[in-house]
Amino acid sequence: MTTALQGLKVIEFSGIGPAPLAGQLLADMGADVVTIDRKSAKAVDPTDVNRRGKRSVAIDLKAPEGRAAVLQLLAQSDVLIEGFRPGVMEKLGLGPGEVGKHLIYGRMTGWGQEGPAAQTAGHDMTYLALTGTLNMFGAPGKPPHSALNYVADFGGGAMFLVFGILAALIEKVRSGKGQVVDAAMVDGVAAMGGLIHALIAKGLAGETRGQNFLDGSAPFYRTYECADGAYVAVGCLEPQFFAEFLRLADLPPEDAKLQQNPKHWPDMHVRYAAHLKTKTRDEWAAIFDGSDACVAPVLKLSEASEHPHMAARGVYQNIEGAIHPAPAPRFSRSSARTPQAPRMVGGDATEVLSECGFDMTEITKLRDAGVLT
Repeated sequence: MTTALQGLKVIEFSGIGPAPLAGQLLADMGADVVTIDRKSAKAVDPTDVNRRGKRSVAIDLKAPEGRAAVLQLLAQSDVLIEGFRPGVMEKLGLGPGEVGKHLIYGRMTGWGQEGPAAQTAGHDMTYLALTGTLNMFGAPGKPPHSALNYVADFGGGAMFLVFGILAALIEKVRSGKGQVVDAAMVDGVAAMGGLIHALIAKGLAGETRGQNFLDGSAPFYRTYECADGAYVAVGCLEPQFFAEFLRLADLPPEDAKLQQNPKHWPDMHVRYAAHLKTKTRDEWAAIFDGSDACVAPVLKLSEASEHPHMAARGVYQNIEGAIHPAPAPRFSRSSARTPQAPRMVGGDATEVLSECGFDMTEITKLRDAGVLT
């Protein structure tokens, strides 16, 4: 089988966070992703999953010869990915106006290319804060908390960047033209929040923590501590699933009639918490295994790869001693690239430059000038 993105050529300017993940996801699907690293870049960490499947060229972009070499690479590529502050690529002479109108120019930032905050620093939590999303996370009466960097960096950032790039590639089939994809994490997080806004508008949710059935306020959608200090996740939203939970947990079946009445939730919380603490996490997992009660053990990351379902699907893979998530999604005809350990910084310069027309004399000259590692 061929990979879904075989033949797609991507140039990614090295960075951190969502842009490298976007490049990794494209590489997993078979795109030829070349990372442009700083000439002073450190050796690759073998656990850096976001570099897998990519080749590397370490080059001095401030040197005219380095910039010219990268422009030659871009002339033969389909997609550019960068995650710098607005204006940085333009200062390097590699902005959208300099690289050719054929390119899909993917720009990844937190605040976007324009707006009052565009030039200020930020991280996942600050982007979440400004979208109103962070205020929804956490227990009532306690400070809001972030969900690691999954939501803004990876959900609102990397996933929307990939979505935008692929949408632009489809549009290019019709128009024959490239374009800039301005992927801002605040935009992506806001787009993901449509359902919550709709629930609030209908009076089915509130903006205060502890008012929403999806935030741990409901006894049928939260985590419970077990006898061993570990947890189970109970997520039986639908009435039939809640009834199955009550049956298997040996809780009062008449509670099914109280499910949608928030007045009874505090009492149900107390009773369920005490009951679920009578057995260990794995004992409860065995009881609910194979049922529609929507209960799962809360696993540590180090345990997840060994769970029977995760192992059967090969969701995690051990690559030279490091745990890697398998490429996703899966296709009926196309294959994904087999994950491999990250390659060394600058180790592919000769191969990559040769492919775009440089001869060995020119490559050696770049190295002798200190432009190329």
